[in-house]
Amino acid sequence: MQKERKKILDRLRRIEGQVRGLQRLIENEAECVNVLVQVAAVTAALKRTGTAILSAHMEQCLKEASNGHGEGLEGLKKALKQFIDAS
Repeated sequence: MQKERKKILDRLRRIEGQVRGLQRLIENEAECVNVLVQVAAVTAALKRTGTAILSAHMEQCLKEASNGHGEGLEGLKKALKQFIDAS
């Protein structure tokens, strides 16, 4: 789980850099097409990161559920609903 957490944090830091780049494009009045390309890249990166977070959370919830903890399955259901509603 620690390894996955590091990967996710690394992804979020890259996204943060992309968003800063997007801000600079807008501040410098870059061409519309360049701004839109960056918006698409950030959006795609966020979706991939969300999927990675959901996958890691699902794995943890399933481990908890299989060890007899009822909260694991409920946590998984809640996470899936929030992810689907946000999409």
